[in-house]
Amino acid sequence: MPQSHDAETPPDRFNGARHCLAENARLRPDKVALVMAGAGDDVRTLTFAEADRAVRGIAAGLKDLGLAPGARVMIRMGNEADYVLVYFGALAAGLVALPSSPQLTPPEAAFLMENAGASVVVVGEGHAVDRASLGGRILLGPAEIAAMKAGPAIADYADTGADDPATLIYTSGTTSRPKGVLHAHRSIWGRRPMHAHWLGLGETDVMLHAGTMNWTYTLGVGITDPWACGASAVLYDGPRDPGVWPALIARHRATLFAAVPGLYRQILKYADLAAHDLGSLRHGVTAGEALSPELLATWKRTTGKPLYEALGMSEISTYVSSGPTIPVRAGSPGKPQPGRRVAVLPVDGPPVPLPAGEIGLLAVHRSEPGLMLGYWNRPEEEAAVMRGDWFTGGDLASLDAEGYLTFHGRNDDLMNALGYRVSPNEVEGVLSQHPEVAEVGVAELAVRPDLTVIAAFVVRTLGATTGEDALIAWCRERLAAYKCPRAVRFLDALPRTPNGKVQRKRLGAV
Repeated sequence: MPQSHDAETPPDRFNGARHCLAENARLRPDKVALVMAGAGDDVRTLTFAEADRAVRGIAAGLKDLGLAPGARVMIRMGNEADYVLVYFGALAAGLVALPSSPQLTPPEAAFLMENAGASVVVVGEGHAVDRASLGGRILLGPAEIAAMKAGPAIADYADTGADDPATLIYTSGTTSRPKGVLHAHRSIWGRRPMHAHWLGLGETDVMLHAGTMNWTYTLGVGITDPWACGASAVLYDGPRDPGVWPALIARHRATLFAAVPGLYRQILKYADLAAHDLGSLRHGVTAGEALSPELLATWKRTTGKPLYEALGMSEISTYVSSGPTIPVRAGSPGKPQPGRRVAVLPVDGPPVPLPAGEIGLLAVHRSEPGLMLGYWNRPEEEAAVMRGDWFTGGDLASLDAEGYLTFHGRNDDLMNALGYRVSPNEVEGVLSQHPEVAEVGVAELAVRPDLTVIAAFVVRTLGATTGEDALIAWCRERLAAYKCPRAVRFLDALPRTPNGKVQRKRLGAV
């Protein structure tokens, strides 16, 4: 049963950076746009006028490099304000921003640079890059970015079309290498249904986000959405400590708080909630992994604040949620947001929406303005997810008669690690290079009813004695931390099909 609405389309000429900054700089120049909160009294702020000026200065500096429209700008920075400014500076210049994680190993970063055809690599404080690995690409560091911010600025944002490329986000695919998800400027416009129906976001809000800037959840919900509404954003770059979040809510009078379910669980366990005034907080929002009914109930009982869940993916952001206009139903992430066209399609056969209650592939209509342009240089994978007028991301789901969604897992083997999608092929490829690993399969392992972790199931070579810690350390040297297995199980043989294919879905049960 499709949940169908008339989607509002963006203007033909649309620049995402202009949408988030230009009007704010004109109407509310002195309002705080971004707060970077560190340990103790370490607080740095940017007003909308300052952010707009810095972004236009970076845009001018990038244009002076002689880059062609649509050239890729790879960002390799930590959780710092310049990450945001460079991201929007690339969009303002008509270039394509390529956010990346500082956790990437040199080989992983090299793959992204090469696959994306990056022209520029921007690094932050304390981030060393081997110039020989750049292959002639332009390297910009903190000094160059500072000079751009202070230098001449472009008079106006690039006159981009709504369908012009704006961002390239790499996410795990069904092969051993991440794939690039290419988004247009219109994807920022396409986030509008989230503002009222999940976030409840308006001009007077203060959004505190617990994520790091390289994550699309943070760049989107933590920065882009508040700025698109004229609201303030607060991010934290101090030491990891679950107890800090209630203090930040109280100090900055945050009205909204965004995190993954795991962090809400840690706050309940380790933070002294009673010691802080949470009166400013209207509600929390969560995405990235399923919210258990137990955690939902405990948070509401302990804080008295609602918690609104959303379901999304890199290709479309969040499109199913609970929120101020969609009542919470425990065990469900909610309903398709008004303005979205969502359906459940048969796994096989014609792409005709299924009736209520039937399980199939969760699908979004291809007219959705927030949907990706496509997968960069992956035509076969792109064709596999396009079914007639629909995009299917591989989630199995059902919609009941009231429109509430029940999630039934993945139709493929992609894993969810702390909100990131991770390909088992990529982790298996690293472990198979270990001299004492004969065979390996990687899958999610349930360590308790509401928590799964990435686990490696290993058959060792004859006489090998390599242990769990050594194999995890091997992965940490070659993979970003969130991709590394948290557990290793040793088997005599891997479960396989008659054709010899590893049955990953059986690994957790052997």
